[in-house]
Amino acid sequence: MAHTQISMYLPPDVNPTQAAIAYGCRALPKLNEELQSEDLLTRQKALMALCDLMHDPEHVYVAINIGCLESLKALLKDSNHMVRIKTTEVLCIMATHNVGRGSAGLTDLKFFQSCLSPDLQCPGVLACTCCGQRVKEGFLKHDIIAALSGLLNDPQTACRENLHLAFKHLAQLPSGALGIVSSGLVHSLVWKLQREEEKIQELLLDTLAACLLEGATEALNSRVVPFLKEKLLSGNDSIRSKAACTLIAVSIPLEGKKQVCQYDVIPILVHLLKDTVDEVQASAAGALMYATVTTEGKYAALDAEAIQPLLQLLSSPLRKARLNAIKALTMLAEAPEGRKILQVSVPTFRDLEMDASEAVQRAAQVAIKVIEWKP
Repeated sequence: MAHTQISMYLPPDVNPTQAAIAYGCRALPKLNEELQSEDLLTRQKALMALCDLMHDPEHVYVAINIGCLESLKALLKDSNHMVRIKTTEVLCIMATHNVGRGSAGLTDLKFFQSCLSPDLQCPGVLACTCCGQRVKEGFLKHDIIAALSGLLNDPQTACRENLHLAFKHLAQLPSGALGIVSSGLVHSLVWKLQREEEKIQELLLDTLAACLLEGATEALNSRVVPFLKEKLLSGNDSIRSKAACTLIAVSIPLEGKKQVCQYDVIPILVHLLKDTVDEVQASAAGALMYATVTTEGKYAALDAEAIQPLLQLLSSPLRKARLNAIKALTMLAEAPEGRKILQVSVPTFRDLEMDASEAVQRAAQVAIKVIEWKP
C-alpha cells in the first residue's frame, strides 16, 4: 500500500557515475561549470553525462555556443587518465556530426531559417546542416586539433583511439582535413603508422587519405611511401585496402608518382590485384591508375605484368574495381607495348559498353579509342 514516507535510496534507474542533469536550458551550462570544478569526481561525472548528451546535435550546437569546447580543451591536459579518455570521447562524438547528415528532413522553410540563425538554438532533433558546420568551425576556431595532438603519445590506448577517431571524422570535410594539414600534424601521423596498434593504424590511414588530398608535400617529405609500402604487405585485409587507398592520394601529385616508382611499389600493387579481398583489388587498381600516368610508371607496370590481372578485374562485382582497372589499362595502352598486348581484348571492352554503370561505359569507350589508335 502506498504511503508518504520518502525512501533514502536513489531510484533504480539513476546512474551514480553521472552528474545529475539540470532541467531544460540549464542542463549544459551547469555541466560546463562542473567541467571546470577542482573536484575530480565532479569533473568525471560531468563528462559521463556530457557523453550521452552529445549524441543529440541540438545539444552539440548549444554546447559550442556556451563555451564547452574551451572547458574540454583544458581537460585534455588533466592528470587523471579517465578524465582525458572521457574528454576525447566527448570530442569524438561531437566530431561525428557531419554537414548535411539528416538534413533531408528539413522541409519547412521557417524551421530551416531558424536553424541558420546564430542567435537561436537549433530547435529540432534532426542533425541539421548548421550543426555539423558549426562543430567543424568550432574545432578550428578553438584550436582543438592542436590540443588533441598533445595526446598522440598518451599512455592510454583508449585516449589515443578516441583522438584518432575524432581526426578521422574531422578529415571527412575539406575544411577539417585542411585544418589538420595546416596544424603540421601530417608528419606525426605518418610516423605513428610504425608504432600504433592495428586498430589505430586503420584510423590513421583513413585520416591520411583525406588529408593528402588537401596537400601531400609534407607526407612525401616524411617518407610516407615506404611506410605505405610496408602496410601493403600487412596480413590485415583492412590495412592493406586502406594503405592502397592512401597511396591513391599520394600518387595524385607528380612527386608522389615518382616516389611510387622510386621505392618499387608498383610490383606490390600488381600482386595485390590478385588479392582474395575485392576491396583490396579495387584499391590497388586505383593506385596503379594514378601511378601509370607517367612513362616510368607505365613501363614499371608492364615489366610487372600488370595487364592480365587488370583484365581479370574487368569482371569484378565491384563497380569501382572495374572502373579503376579500365582506367589503369587505358594508361598502359598509351605505351606501344601495352597497346599491342591489349588489341585482342577489345571485345571485352565492347561488352563493358553495356555495363550498368555509365562511368564504366564511358571509361570502356575511351579505352577502346586508345587501344585502336594508330599513329
